[in-house]
Amino acid sequence: MFACPATDDFFRARIDQMIDLRHPLAVLASRMPWQEIEAAVAHRFLRKAHDGVAMPDLDLFGEKVQRQVSRSNAGRPRVPLRIMISLLYMKHAFNESDEGVVARWADTPRWQFFSGQSYYEDRPPCDATTLVKFRKLLGEDGVEELLAQTINVAVELKLIEPQELSRVIVDSTVQEKAIAHPTDSRLLEIARIKLVGAAKDAGIALKQTFAKEGEQLSRQAGRFAHARQFKRMRRAIKRQRTIVGRLARPGGQLYQQGQGAPALRVWREGGHCQHLQRQPDCGGSGVSS
Repeated sequence: MFACPATDDFFRARIDQMIDLRHPLAVLASRMPWQEIEAAVAHRFLRKAHDGVAMPDLDLFGEKVQRQVSRSNAGRPRVPLRIMISLLYMKHAFNESDEGVVARWADTPRWQFFSGQSYYEDRPPCDATTLVKFRKLLGEDGVEELLAQTINVAVELKLIEPQELSRVIVDSTVQEKAIAHPTDSRLLEIARIKLVGAAKDAGIALKQTFAKEGEQLSRQAGRFAHARQFKRMRRAIKRQRTIVGRLARPGGQLYQQGQGAPALRVWREGGHCQHLQRQPDCGGSGVSS
């Protein structure tokens, strides 16, 4: 499928005669230390025998050792390691999917030149699933090695100053976070749960934990706020404050008398939850339990 770079084909034009060698991708292809990159990650693709021993002369990606011609049931021919690394680079550089980068490789001579091809091939280099397997076998350490080699080339070409690599600034403003809005109903429900847990740790037998009613009130407050039924929402939050006050009362009395376990400190803080500011707010309009 792939022609040898050292062989001249009379019937086909070489890719370096078809493209502008001053293109950034063509320049990068000539500056990348491909042999070092392949040597750094080649050990990750060694085949292993049935007893788990590595077989150095059989690797999943790379040059195949010349052997005596014989029939084999090993499967499809292996893909050169440089092509797989180049596909991984171009996938992230041009924001392509696995299927997209394989299909676009067959239509772009510059990409084929970057992959080490001498002649244009009007066919995909491999299946998209092969790229998925390659990425899994490469692992996080292998990806970091490829990234480090890219940075080293950028420093050698003076595209990046060494001082710029002394500090890394990561902007996570668009990163999704599992943080719920601290609404009154949610805070009161959390206070009820903590008070019940502190009572259990302190050995206090509560007559009622209001578990079922507390969860129901928390859900109702969120639904009422979403439906803009603020009177019903405030009524549900008021009931939650009452429940927290009833649960905080026995533990608070024991804490003031200096009795009980250190877990009773929860009442000193949790008891204040019933005195949340009664102002017009979004109540349960955020994410509620």
